[in-house]
Amino acid sequence: MERQSEEFNRALAEGAWLLRTNQPAAAVDKLLPLYEQAPSNPDVAINLGGAYILLAKWNKAVRVLSKAVELHPDNAMLWSNLGAAYLGRLELAGPQQQQRAIHAYTRALEVDPAARNVNYHLGLIHKSRGDLAEAIVCFERELALNPADKDAQFWINRLTAQITSPPSPHSAAPGEEAA
Repeated sequence: MERQSEEFNRALAEGAWLLRTNQPAAAVDKLLPLYEQAPSNPDVAINLGGAYILLAKWNKAVRVLSKAVELHPDNAMLWSNLGAAYLGRLELAGPQQQQRAIHAYTRALEVDPAARNVNYHLGLIHKSRGDLAEAIVCFERELALNPADKDAQFWINRLTAQITSPPSPHSAAPGEEAA
């Protein structure tokens, strides 16, 4: 049993390394047998779900990760990955996908308020929905967790300027004169 566990852990580490080195298809090949062997292992689910996300196999990722959060509801990384799987590609995500992602990301933050990049992803969703004030709040939370996050700072600056800049002369409502 000790030897099998050692082999399992070695294969899991290799799958995670393949994922980190941007080889998601190879990671799936390594991780899928581990998932079949141990479907309740949260580390296998995180990595396999992540590989499916990188391969844009959103439904497969959702299946793996939704089962995992049922078994491990206090694992922020599982919730974060599930949020990414629900969302898919932001520019193609409909309101239902966005709402599911918001729920999963919010749950990740309930489990771990310091979970990295979760507020950033929430900010992007709110920005795409036109809720700029909420997007700014999310980006500010991310920046508080990671003051070096230049992307969060960029969006804070850009969205704040959008909200606070006076309307352009061409944006006067019909019947009103432009200033």
